Amino acid sequence: MRSQKTQTRTSDALVLMEELTGKSQEMADLVEQERANLDMGRKIYELRTKAKLSQAALARKVGTTQSVISRLEDADYDGQSLAMLRRIASSLDKRVEIRFLPSRKLQHA
Repeated sequence: MRSQKTQTRTSDALVLMEELTGKSQEMADLVEQERANLDMGRKIYELRTKAKLSQAALARKVGTTQSVISRLEDADYDGQSLAMLRRIASSLDKRVEIRFLPSRKLQHA
């Protein structure tokens, strides 16, 4: 008689990420880097739309092109520079604040 392995489904993101990345620190680091890129792009988008600016209008205020703003808002882009982030922040009457936080580990309860 064959034993049947019961497989339970989960929607726990941390469990799913661990299944995808295994125990690889390199993969965990890549996931964290992509998460940071996503957060950066999302924040620029949120600030721009809250200010009711198009990408082209923000680009004019910053002194760049619409395509640069589009790339910065793209989650796949990882070429953000501190100088450009400061220019964007300044044009929106904001400032850039950098904090060093504990790393996020793929752990679940």
